[in-house]
Amino acid sequence: MNYSSQLLERAVDEFSKLPGVGRKSALRYVLHLLKLDEAAVDDFAKSLTTLRHDVKHCRVCHNISDEEVCGICTDPRRDAATVCVVENFQDVLSIEATTQFHGLYHVLGGLVSPMDGVAPSDLEIASLVERVRQGGVQEVILALSSTMEGDTTNFFIFRKLQEFKELKISVLSRGMSVGDEVQYTDEITLGRSIVNRIPFSVGL
Repeated sequence: MNYSSQLLERAVDEFSKLPGVGRKSALRYVLHLLKLDEAAVDDFAKSLTTLRHDVKHCRVCHNISDEEVCGICTDPRRDAATVCVVENFQDVLSIEATTQFHGLYHVLGGLVSPMDGVAPSDLEIASLVERVRQGGVQEVILALSSTMEGDTTNFFIFRKLQEFKELKISVLSRGMSVGDEVQYTDEITLGRSIVNRIPFSVGL
């Protein structure tokens, strides 16, 4: 496609780099921005720049945060004795949307996947073990996707936490189908899977 403006083409190129955005959609977004007044576009651009420069990761749970410690970790109403282990920020949003979980989280930042070159040391597993070692955590819920990578990660974490004899380790009930990812599971099914969680077993 030939563009009459190199500035337009450059903007389309940048938008089309976003996941799931083709060039036609990118062009539609850019043309929409051109219809807005300059102040609105400046605010849009500033929000993205500020996000990239100022966003943090919670030093406790590694969730995306505006502060050094996120609002969930500092909320006195949350059950600090229960920690839900998830793959990413999207999974936190999905679980929060169920309103069925009132504990804290631990975001791994991915799943163990040798095929993709992701080793346990690339994830926030060591910090989870240290968090349990510091005391106060009574249950760890492994809320990872029911995929081969999720199951591999579950097993690795279970082995690492076995030394804590009084710690309860549980997983989501199989209301989630095998192969399902947490962030794409509907709220009712995910909520029931949390409420009806079961003890972790190597045979699962």
